[in-house]
Amino acid sequence: QVQLVESGGGLVQAGGSLRLSCAASGSSFGSYVMGWFRQTPGKEREFVAAIKWGGTTTRYADSVKGRFTISRDNTKNTLYLQMNSLKPEDTAVYYCVADPRFVIGVRPNEYRYWGQGTQVTVSS
Repeated sequence: QVQLVESGGGLVQAGGSLRLSCAASGSSFGSYVMGWFRQTPGKEREFVAAIKWGGTTTRYADSVKGRFTISRDNTKNTLYLQMNSLKPEDTAVYYCVADPRFVIGVRPNEYRYWGQGTQVTVSS
């Protein structure tokens, strides 16, 4: 059983920053693609960012490119999302995801393992 646990969400004013963390356990994630999705009520889960095992290949949604940075520490089995210049439209529940893939996916059904989510609220 693979478990993903997010932390670091909270309330922040527009223009502020937050750093999300995802602790992985249950299997070796050194060769897994890992990433972040987000969801607001009434909407589908939206791809945010993902990173391959080597940490040199990343992909970002256009809406966050230039503001968010994804990284991973394979030694600690931990995934991070540094979020800067936050906007009210970034408000959502953010989910950590993982999958034993060789390429980065951008659709929710391409990731088999999901965390419970952490709430990020950005006030204007």
